[in-house]
Amino acid sequence: MKKTNTHIVKEKAYELGFSFVGVSKARELTQEAKRLEQWLNQGMHGKMHYMANHFEKRIDPRKLVEGAKTVVTLLYNYHQTETQTDPTAPKISQYAYGKDYHKIIKQKLRHLMEYIHEEIGAVEGRCFVDSAPVLERDWAKHSGAGWVGKNTLLITKGQGSYFFLAELIIDLELEEDGPIKDYCGRCTRCIDACPTDAIHPDGYWVDGSKCISYFTIELKEELPVDMRGKFDNWMFGCDVCQQVCPWNRFAQQHTEPAFEPHPDLLSMTKQDWEEITEDVFRKVFQKSAVKRTKFSGLVRNINFLKDEE
Repeated sequence: MKKTNTHIVKEKAYELGFSFVGVSKARELTQEAKRLEQWLNQGMHGKMHYMANHFEKRIDPRKLVEGAKTVVTLLYNYHQTETQTDPTAPKISQYAYGKDYHKIIKQKLRHLMEYIHEEIGAVEGRCFVDSAPVLERDWAKHSGAGWVGKNTLLITKGQGSYFFLAELIIDLELEEDGPIKDYCGRCTRCIDACPTDAIHPDGYWVDGSKCISYFTIELKEELPVDMRGKFDNWMFGCDVCQQVCPWNRFAQQHTEPAFEPHPDLLSMTKQDWEEITEDVFRKVFQKSAVKRTKFSGLVRNINFLKDEE
């Protein structure tokens, strides 16, 4: 029996190491557009001005890829069961333990596109990994990859939320997958645990300008004094709303060698971090997403935590 194009794409994606592959029809996301507009109008993107750019492209993938018919959503596991050994050391979000995911996953997407060309033929499209105006969590939701939880992260039933999201937007029609239901129920653990109260009391709405990840990664200026004492010892990113999520008890250790941390990273003590030099920074975070905040930014964050004591 001849394989369908949908089967060809999904089979290869799983072979490349993706944990989930789902398909949605490329169209304008009208409801999500209203929600995004409201979020931007309330200034919840803080100094992330790029979030307000390319609004039309952000809500309609056909404006990103001419003739687009399909959005393929792919999930890639990054969960790390090993943690930092010194409980008093400044904390780093586990997604940044290994090499920069943008490059690793983009390469896999390129391999997938090459395979599509070989097996199916002339297909036009683009690969996206958190680097363009794409509403990736919404597309993941529409493809059945999971639901958008009260912490606004994509949660996959029986697997949790420690996944990178990626997309192929292509002009090839594939069989569409449908969304699944929301399984957050009455749980409010992420809302209750958020150190800066960034999550709305009813959930499903995060004030990005109050999120620890925003302060420690996105904000390039001095950290606000009124946030002192609220960072829960996070120096890069924050995993609190994932750590407390009951669905993450199902999270499995990733199998991607590139996501393994530098040998020194997890063993560095509080004192090691407070005395970190630029040479050590370059060695430990070579090819890491942490380089986005630069040495000066990480030192700023660490000093801010010292001032909290």
